[in-house]
Amino acid sequence: MRELGRGGQIYFVHNRVETMERIGAWLHQLVPEARMVMAHGQMDAKPLEAVMLKFVKREADVFIASAIIQSGLDVPNANTIIVNRADTFGLAQLYQLRGRVGRGGEQAYAYFLIPDEGTLTGDAQKRLTAIQQFTELGSGFRVAAADLEIRGAGNLLGKQQSGHIAAIGLDLYMRMVDQAVQRLKGHIVEDEPDPTLQLPVSAFIPEYFVADPHQRLSLYKRLTACSQVGELALLHGEIQDRYGLPPEPVERLLEVMHLRIQAKRLRLASIEADHQSVRIAWSPKAAIPDETVHRMMDQFKKRLRFLSPLSFEIQMPHKDWPSIFSELNAALQSLSLCDTNTIGKDATRL
Repeated sequence: MRELGRGGQIYFVHNRVETMERIGAWLHQLVPEARMVMAHGQMDAKPLEAVMLKFVKREADVFIASAIIQSGLDVPNANTIIVNRADTFGLAQLYQLRGRVGRGGEQAYAYFLIPDEGTLTGDAQKRLTAIQQFTELGSGFRVAAADLEIRGAGNLLGKQQSGHIAAIGLDLYMRMVDQAVQRLKGHIVEDEPDPTLQLPVSAFIPEYFVADPHQRLSLYKRLTACSQVGELALLHGEIQDRYGLPPEPVERLLEVMHLRIQAKRLRLASIEADHQSVRIAWSPKAAIPDETVHRMMDQFKKRLRFLSPLSFEIQMPHKDWPSIFSELNAALQSLSLCDTNTIGKDATRL
């Protein structure tokens, strides 16, 4: 009635052809003053076209239809859509249906009708949550990514390929697929360094600081994705702007991420620390240049002990985390002063 009151038109989507006539009669009883037409994909082309033209020419107020209208129909005067049993539609379908309205200059409304929320499947709830969340202009890619996460990539590259996105996550899965494709093309693909960090510190994002679990997960993901110290500093500022002054666990997490960025750049295999010492190891394929050895010996003197040709240990003068972080940061900065590209190339092993 609100849409009719402003001279607009309405879509009512019911995706069951066998019950569409009954739904149409029910709607006519509710709103007898509205002129209604009906269409679905089982109709012949000419009658279907005639119904659509009648609606486009504003000779009808309500278009009762199946999901056939989800694409290719542009009626700027139709700015309200009601989708019956929205839980039975795919996310892409819901996105397309929502796009049928708001194609002119008027405020548009999309209503998705569902049965009792407790009866919905897990995937249906995820689809409806996604369509509610991604409402801004240009959100099509984000909807597609959410749809891929919910449904999985399926048969992506081969007849028997079903993927393992649920086990490892979409980002890692797509990166692994890309590496496999590059290898098949004959390209040399270097494995991205992934150093192991074992540190005596409590580093996390508390629930009282970021209450929403999706936002916490997004922050963890963005922290892990930082490849430069500058990116980490920008994210630190963004967190402070959005959520306030970070508590100690978040500051510690940022420090751990800072060490991780440096460790990846140096292609280290691991950093293990306790309250007495720090142990740093390179990957098995590396060799430590003499320049690095001499610099480390000059800097740490008797506190430095080499455990193997590819690992060393530094004794910690203090046991608190700020002191350990300071020592670790200094050691990694000292290592980065040498040309890390020479590691593994014409370098002399100890």
